[in-house]
Amino acid sequence: MSVEREGVEDVRILLVEDEALLGDGIHAGLALAEYAVDWVRDGEAARLALLDHQYDVCVLDLGLPKRDGLSVLRELRGRGSRLPVLILTARDASSDKVAGLDAGADDYLTKPFDLEELLARLRALVRRAAGEARPVLEHAGVVLDPAARQVMFQGRPMTLSAREYALLEDLLRHKNHIRTRAQIEESLYAWGEETGSNTVEVFVHNLRKKFGADFIQTVRGIGYRLGGAC
Repeated sequence: MSVEREGVEDVRILLVEDEALLGDGIHAGLALAEYAVDWVRDGEAARLALLDHQYDVCVLDLGLPKRDGLSVLRELRGRGSRLPVLILTARDASSDKVAGLDAGADDYLTKPFDLEELLARLRALVRRAAGEARPVLEHAGVVLDPAARQVMFQGRPMTLSAREYALLEDLLRHKNHIRTRAQIEESLYAWGEETGSNTVEVFVHNLRKKFGADFIQTVRGIGYRLGGAC
């Protein structure tokens, strides 16, 4: 059964695009696909965003004001960051593609482009970064398929709200780690979105009702991690 949509996906994207009309269209398309998206319009703003925030993938234009995209990318890789970066640009010459890939880009898409292709490439980058050989996430009888946006539990389809789904996917992608409340909130919400004081706790409670009280463990004073049998 498909997941109900409420507006965001747990994957957080930094969109770096200076063309207002195109950027607005990409931002709207990614938001409609339930990604949390932060949009900046120049290279310096991109540099600062990458320093101050944690992202799952970056969509990066090359021809930017203040600092060009290749400079942003080289500095990012110079810090040792392995953040997946998809270059999105009108520069379609082979030399431009080679320069972008040599600077550390993971993928390259030229304008004009199809939004569905962009979404598919982003899904592939996120899966690759997570080291997944298969495009599904599994734990303790729960199987989540990011491409189909479906969740099964013990062979039965489950219905989750978009943010329940987002929290589940976040925990599954980091199933060997403790996730703090701040990390979860940063993953679930884009800039400017308000969160209630007990929002994360409510979603944790809902998932426990659906998958069992031991499915998510509370690590007192730190955050949450997956429990139960692997």
